Amino acid sequence: MRDIATLLEALPYIREFHGKTVVIKYGGAAMSDAALKEEFARDVVLLKYVGMNPIVVHGGGPEITSYMDRLGLPVQFVEGLRVSSPETVEIAKMVLVGKVNKDIVLLVNRHGMPAVGLCGDDGLLFRVSRQSSPSGHDIGFVGRIERVDVDLLNRLADGYIPVVASVGADREGTSYNINADEAAGAVARALSAYKIMFLTDVPGWLRDPGDPSSVVSEAAADEVEARLDGVTGGMRPKLQACLDAIHGGVSYAHIVDGRVPHSLLLELFTDAGQGTKIGRAA
Repeated sequence: MRDIATLLEALPYIREFHGKTVVIKYGGAAMSDAALKEEFARDVVLLKYVGMNPIVVHGGGPEITSYMDRLGLPVQFVEGLRVSSPETVEIAKMVLVGKVNKDIVLLVNRHGMPAVGLCGDDGLLFRVSRQSSPSGHDIGFVGRIERVDVDLLNRLADGYIPVVASVGADREGTSYNINADEAAGAVARALSAYKIMFLTDVPGWLRDPGDPSSVVSEAAADEVEARLDGVTGGMRPKLQACLDAIHGGVSYAHIVDGRVPHSLLLELFTDAGQGTKIGRAA
């Protein structure tokens, strides 16, 4: 009977989300644990089959770091953003586009729905400019997305699941590493997606970073803005991407624990949810 109750609980959400676009930033443990990778692919395919339009945007930070370590290149982060030399960008493109992206595409394909792998260079999907850290530090060839070709994504989303790697280039053809949280936010904003979801390695946005039980289950954008200056590390770009997406027309942003199997489905289709949900200011 519990299985029936779960299906009935999900029904109104499936009805509400039918035909809606959801952008999913895929990262963290969900990308490195074999079982979680399989569950993620199945969940994304299920979203497509129940009538949603999922678009996956991914990074691959741990794999980039692993290859840089092998090559003896320095690894440095400033305010949650990777400092990127030309060599770093070259490795990021090789790892993200040549390996990680295709691994995700193959998994989704195998679970019953055709996926198409893209990066910002394909079809001029992203137009990028160089950016600094939030406090103005030079972080090298890290890009901010100025434009997203929504026509390309909309055409693909009709029959495929787009899987987008977070690299791109400027008008002169210079390549940039792009923070995957910011890339997902830019895609969601350009598409006016109904939801954007960030898979991470914490239970959600924590009031006390040292207390995993202090999850903020729901917040308005103005509350997040008021507290953003006090947020450090990788959570800051996630929250900023949530705010940018909401201010750009996205209805809801979610931060969910990708270490939990089926966290996407739990957050979308159950009353209790699983992480942090951020909506427009009250």
